[in-house]
Amino acid sequence: PQERLTFIYFHCKKRAAAKHLIERYYHQLTEGCGNEACTNEACGSSPGFQRMDNNAAAIKALELYKNNAKLCDPHPSKKGASSAFPENSAKGAHNFSACSNGKMNHKDLQPTREDFRDLNFLTEEKVYEILSLCSETEDYSPLIRVIGRVFSSAESLVQSFRKAKQHTKEELKSLQAKDEDKDEDEKETASGSSTAMEVEPEASASSADGPSDGENNVQKFGPVEVSVDIEAVRRVYDKLLSNEKIEAAFLNALVYLSPNVECDLTYHNVYAADPNYLNVFIIVMENSNLHSPEYLEIALPQFCKAMSKLPLPALAKLARLWSQYSADQIRRLVETFQQLITYTVISNEFSSDNLVNEDDGVVAATKCLKIVYYANVLGGDLDMDHNEEDDDEPIPESSELTLQELLGEERRNKKGPRVDPLETELGIRSSDCRKPLISFEDFINEPLNDVLEMDKDYTFFKVETESKFSFMTCPFILNAVTKNLGLYYDNRIRMYSERRITALYSLVQGQQLNPYLRLKVRRDHIIDDALVRLEMIAMENPADLKKQLYVEFEGEQGVDEGGVSKEFFQLVVEEIFNRDIGMFTYDESTKLFWFNPSSFENEGQFTLIGIVLGLAIYNNCILDVHFPMVVYRKLMGKKGTFRDLADSHPVLYQSLKDLLEYEGNVEEDMMITFQISQTDLFGNPLMYDLKEGGDKIPVTNENRKDFVALYAEYMLNKSVEKQFKAFRRGFHMVTNESPLKYLFRPEEIELLICGSRNLDFQALEDSTEYDGGYNKDSRIIRDFWETVHSFGQEQKRLFLQFTTGTDRAPVGGLGKLKMIIAKNGPDSDRLPTSHTCFNVLLLPEYSTKEKLTERLLKAITYAKGFGML
Repeated sequence: PQERLTFIYFHCKKRAAAKHLIERYYHQLTEGCGNEACTNEACGSSPGFQRMDNNAAAIKALELYKNNAKLCDPHPSKKGASSAFPENSAKGAHNFSACSNGKMNHKDLQPTREDFRDLNFLTEEKVYEILSLCSETEDYSPLIRVIGRVFSSAESLVQSFRKAKQHTKEELKSLQAKDEDKDEDEKETASGSSTAMEVEPEASASSADGPSDGENNVQKFGPVEVSVDIEAVRRVYDKLLSNEKIEAAFLNALVYLSPNVECDLTYHNVYAADPNYLNVFIIVMENSNLHSPEYLEIALPQFCKAMSKLPLPALAKLARLWSQYSADQIRRLVETFQQLITYTVISNEFSSDNLVNEDDGVVAATKCLKIVYYANVLGGDLDMDHNEEDDDEPIPESSELTLQELLGEERRNKKGPRVDPLETELGIRSSDCRKPLISFEDFINEPLNDVLEMDKDYTFFKVETESKFSFMTCPFILNAVTKNLGLYYDNRIRMYSERRITALYSLVQGQQLNPYLRLKVRRDHIIDDALVRLEMIAMENPADLKKQLYVEFEGEQGVDEGGVSKEFFQLVVEEIFNRDIGMFTYDESTKLFWFNPSSFENEGQFTLIGIVLGLAIYNNCILDVHFPMVVYRKLMGKKGTFRDLADSHPVLYQSLKDLLEYEGNVEEDMMITFQISQTDLFGNPLMYDLKEGGDKIPVTNENRKDFVALYAEYMLNKSVEKQFKAFRRGFHMVTNESPLKYLFRPEEIELLICGSRNLDFQALEDSTEYDGGYNKDSRIIRDFWETVHSFGQEQKRLFLQFTTGTDRAPVGGLGKLKMIIAKNGPDSDRLPTSHTCFNVLLLPEYSTKEKLTERLLKAITYAKGFGML
């Protein structure tokens, strides 16, 4: 056995020496010796040498090794390259001969310190060591080769830039107690550090994953621990990326790395076996040059595809880690993925035949951007504790559901809209974030929105969720106009579905049912007629609320193609928010309405108001309502808190803020208790204890925060609890199956309901189309726009009301209105007319600008009602 071991030992040594010599021949062929006057025909520095590719060089190196060919002496100008191969050709031949005789010296075989071929992972210190050697010789090829080898291997990256293992207190005491073995201990510690970098305990890495029950976020569980030293990685990148040749090595390594990582994640489940595999993505994403043009073609798209294959726990952990980054670092990550999406969209011709949904690079980058989006939410100003209790009675299903089941068409999303899996894993919602690290608008990609075929995307969202990617699953990247279009498709399809089910019922039951939500109202009794009818529908068959609304004013000939509904909603809102009714209070300073806690109206009335708001969204109508933002936050499931008082009750907010900031003795100077006073409709004071026995509990410097929180809780939640729950219930009767809550944030819900208050009439002019013989250069059209632009703000609102049925701009501004101006005969005394259903203005060809102005002002000032002219 001893002789066999000896044979194996020398056989291995011989193979190592052979490999060493072949590599020397290879580098001589590819890089040369550095001597420009070299006469060796097998050297790259020889004037007559013909360059060859890497494969040919490898084959030639084998031939030279077999023939024991000449090896050049290292030239002084090539010290960096020769430092890795210091032996001359004679010594190399001698070493090979000695190895063949079994007498080779072990030291002769050992690579020198400058030979980094056996370096399988990197540390910050090792990078600086190699960089220093390369700087001395002005030859960076050894460092380039090391980077290429380590950064192209997932296994090497996982082991690289590890945090040094920290000794426990017991270990430190043990080391101090062994002074006599100090030298030995230091060796063991150094060895232990190396081992720690290679095999980091996984406890810290895996413990941050924690239970995925919605409670594991950064705010509650502290910083996410990973085994990679991120600060060290950043310092290394800062040092190396300034060198173009080294920068190219990172690029080439990433191209080689990405397909292998994608394969590992797709087929080998590597993250489950080793959570430290996440280090690969942490290290690569610290490269600040990823968004540069060189990466956008191949390297970054491939890496995004690999990252998108990470399992859900890994995505969540990455989001938690990035949530600890600064706003500038988050912005860099966002820009990296946004650059790729924009570059790909602009570089390709996407259409209905070539969908952007089918571009792997854009899809993968969007999925990666979702990780940064949730990191941005997690890292922002969170309010996760103040959630509305969803304890309403379940909304009754319609009797049509039974027929749907019989027809094999069970209603989709019966339990409400979907929730993003990553959101569930993180236990966070967008509405939980008061203020993100960077603006939500930074995540919107306008070029993508421009090429997105929303009808196809919606189909993928609702039907082909497994086989096709829908950008509606990543609503943060869509602007409000695109999301509103997706919501429009959802509403219309639901309306058609209700209509078809009604028709089937008529066939099955033999009775004529109405396929529309038909409301016939008297203009003078609009509240009585409309709300009573809606109340009956809500009680008997709530599914009818999801039918298309069809309004008819008694005694008028208008056919509702949208315009009649717009006026109906406007009149209902005017009546509901009439201050004489007393359902809402009005703040003169903010021009906003709030629920009246002492209103005489019953809960059913507030339910009906919620239904009206839901119907407006469902039927794509804009309402002139003025609520503070806290109402929309509450509709999305968040309670009001102290900071919401700033826009709902600004005077109270300032008073409470002064109380919190008061530097004197609150108890002695202010003499207030935990009992507050409110007034009812008749001005009578009503006392309320914020705590039991509140009139006996003074507010002090120590408990004033508690007082402020309880005061805000009472004003925004408890005092209007009955009214708001009824209001929310009515709203959800219409929108409970809609993706509204999934797609929109509270501020976008307000925009959806109220439209934009910014009236850009230049955008309206640019988007207007002409018919009947008019064009943008017609005299009458030029006069018309000069007249409209000269109007005051109130006149412009009247014009919009006359032409479109609402005085607000739609989501996206007036440029999205698509108004049409059509010729309505020659000059005459007729007033301009309009089809508000289709945003069409019928304009006679008036002879003068003065006549045009006079006729138009009269039309918009006195117009009301629908009739045949």
